[in-house]
Amino acid sequence: MRPLTTVTAVAVPLLRDNIDTDAIIPSREMRTTGRSGLADGLFAGWRYQGGEGRQPNPEFVLNQPRFAGAQILLAGQNFGCGSSREHAVWALAEFGFRAVLAQSFAPIFYRNCIRNGMLPAVLGGAALAQIAATVEANPVSEQISIEVASGTISLPDGRQWHFELEAAAKTMLMEGLDEIDLTLKLRSAIEAFATRDRVERPWIYLEDL
Repeated sequence: MRPLTTVTAVAVPLLRDNIDTDAIIPSREMRTTGRSGLADGLFAGWRYQGGEGRQPNPEFVLNQPRFAGAQILLAGQNFGCGSSREHAVWALAEFGFRAVLAQSFAPIFYRNCIRNGMLPAVLGGAALAQIAATVEANPVSEQISIEVASGTISLPDGRQWHFELEAAAKTMLMEGLDEIDLTLKLRSAIEAFATRDRVERPWIYLEDL
């Protein structure tokens, strides 16, 4: 995975509550078991107008040119609820998002973000409203800066907010590790235990019999 230590980028406000994974990536858009080929289906039910084809809905925020290249998504409560499909995170990541700031997240979606190198940061509703109002005015000049190590979110005018992140999640994001990689950081301790245990309890190691 690509490490995430800091990001300064355009943020796009989508302050709706209970945005579920079927809204993020409708099941009809999941034509692959891999992590690629999903960006076109991101928020497909909202990005495109009804009928045949892929006619963009000009009213939907992701289709507005001033939010082009956004890497930070602002959302409301219970983001990523519904199905546990990991495709939702894959679609966001392939589209270009590195972080989602929301009032709360569905637990499985939250963990899927960490496992795929995307920051899920929890902020209060008042903070999100302030940030959204600021970036709405001029998304390019009012880019958000996020620093994972310190857990800070900043605006160009100096306003700053803090978010909490567990130590393991912070390590995974900053070093670009999945859970297996994180475990392998303890390889020396694991091997030392196995060597010691093989001496102390040889009867449990069938290959030695």
